[in-house]
Amino acid sequence: MIQIIGILTFLLSLLIMLITNIMSKKSINEREKKSPFECGFDPKTSARMPFSLQFFLIAVIFLIFDVEITLLLPLILTMKITSMMVFFLISSLFIMILIMGLYHEWNQGALNWNI
Repeated sequence: MIQIIGILTFLLSLLIMLITNIMSKKSINEREKKSPFECGFDPKTSARMPFSLQFFLIAVIFLIFDVEITLLLPLILTMKITSMMVFFLISSLFIMILIMGLYHEWNQGALNWNI
């Protein structure tokens, strides 16, 4: 009895999914769906404006280095816990990694702003 109820439930849910899939077919090439919406009026200009990839790269590099600088702040608290030699070694290593990353970005040409 439980198997029959399980099979009937499965078939009923499959039937409902098929019916909703068939009824919800919409035309892919509708003009109104593809155009941007501006308060019910046709747009004056194109909504697809060219985006500066160079600006995006600079913004991402800024965010990466900004997060890394926030990782430097807890190093000040470790100065009281560890010896000065360990603190100097850890902070020098971290800053060296930052400088190597900056050099890599500079060498790859990501920091050149060509208009």
